[in-house]
Amino acid sequence: MKKSTEIIGLPIIGISAGLELGSVKSLVVNPEKGTVDFLTVEHDDWQVSIKAIPFSKVIGIGEFALTIDSDNAIIDLNEIPIANQLVNKRIKITDTRVITRKGQLLGEAKEFFVNEDTGHIIGLHLNVNNLDVFIKSELVLTFGKDILVVKEEASNELLHSAESLLENSEYEDEVIEDISPVHEVKGELLSIQEVDSMKAKQIDLLEGKTVIKDIYGADQQVIIEKGTMLTINDIKKAQDEGPSTFVELSMNTEM
Repeated sequence: MKKSTEIIGLPIIGISAGLELGSVKSLVVNPEKGTVDFLTVEHDDWQVSIKAIPFSKVIGIGEFALTIDSDNAIIDLNEIPIANQLVNKRIKITDTRVITRKGQLLGEAKEFFVNEDTGHIIGLHLNVNNLDVFIKSELVLTFGKDILVVKEEASNELLHSAESLLENSEYEDEVIEDISPVHEVKGELLSIQEVDSMKAKQIDLLEGKTVIKDIYGADQQVIIEKGTMLTINDIKKAQDEGPSTFVELSMNTEM
């Protein structure tokens, strides 16, 4: 499993002649398949047309280089219409907003992880409510140019670490059941003082902001009305309702 940033910039080595053939400029995502299908190539001598390597032609992706058999694996995008179409879609994933199927903002994608053998996107690194969390790619419904759309249950299946992306879903202890900053960290329970400190930071972040839509509790009753200027008691009420309610509140406020 490789981060996209661990692939971009790697020297491209043709192993049959031992030549450096350029470097990886970008990853070309196929949004329908959820895969990286091509890698565009940066080379000083190629200024007019865009060159790319089909992911299927990649022999290996190491720490210091990406290897292919020879320069025969490098194609001109003008000669491969499907590759050219994918490049023009400009699916970038990183620094893209993530919303649920019903239109709720979950957070922002900061990175994605690729199976270096197949090109399949394994999962995403998200920033949700100022937390670094991870989701598996099967939760993604749409890889769009401007927006990533995920399943409704994504907020309940956030993971603590990138390594968890490789594990089977039965590893329930790795799932973050509370996406506010009050949770176990690397298997260790936070102290009461740490929990209180994190809750206080949440309050500092939201106190005085105005709610832009009705916020519902676990029983589907409105607990904070649209237009409310948040007080400490309002925020604590949302914290007590659970993670999904708190995230809903934090994503629907303005100064």
